Amino acid sequence: MTLSKHQCDLLTKQLLIIGEQMILCGSEIHRVEDTVRRIGKAYGALRTDIFAINSCIFLAMEFPFFDEQTYTRRITRGESTDYQKLERLNALSRSICEAPISPDELETRVKEIVSKKASTAKFFIGSVLAASAFSLFFGGSYFDALAAGIFAVIIALMQRYLASYCPTAFFFTFTASLVSGILIYLTCTAFPALHSDKVAIGDIMLLVPGIGITTSVRNMLVGDTVSGWLRFVEVLLQAAALAAGFMLAMAIAGGDLL
Repeated sequence: MTLSKHQCDLLTKQLLIIGEQMILCGSEIHRVEDTVRRIGKAYGALRTDIFAINSCIFLAMEFPFFDEQTYTRRITRGESTDYQKLERLNALSRSICEAPISPDELETRVKEIVSKKASTAKFFIGSVLAASAFSLFFGGSYFDALAAGIFAVIIALMQRYLASYCPTAFFFTFTASLVSGILIYLTCTAFPALHSDKVAIGDIMLLVPGIGITTSVRNMLVGDTVSGWLRFVEVLLQAAALAAGFMLAMAIAGGDLL
């Protein structure tokens, strides 16, 4: 496919957006870089050089008859795992490699994928089911599971509407764990039949960055050491914030959560 200068610029910008969205969805770094390289090759780029970490993407592309273009994209938002959006981006990249579309159509397809939000109802239902199931798994009663499900709704509301106002994932995790911890203890004090530790552990699992740990280790194992360690340190800070939030909640409420 022969592209004009404008189309080359548009294509490069769309590749930056695809890479950024894949990182935000929780993709491994090597998958992001491989996807961008393959799309660039499909459009006839002589060379596609990309270096990505969790907070930044550097992309340089060279097309026939045009000077090399270099772009940088700073990623300021934290990761929010969305494998449905990631799968749509992967499906788009595979279809492009088989049959490239025009950069203008690519822009339209990318906008459609980026603008499509995950189902709010499924998000809340999943949070309730997960918290209740973990509460039961760790020895809680059905009443504990019911309480954990109720507090899971509160945590899900904070994740949905408060997270974007927090400067970092560390600050959000600390705030969410502190608020939910205090509410859990006060509720369990008012209803002695509830076990605060069983309720709390079910809701804690909603804030544990388990997928982040897995992704960071996978990045390191495939050679993306810098990205892997950056993500690993971020995950450790989130875990520390989670523990600190519930410990402070326990101190404020004057009880024993765990």
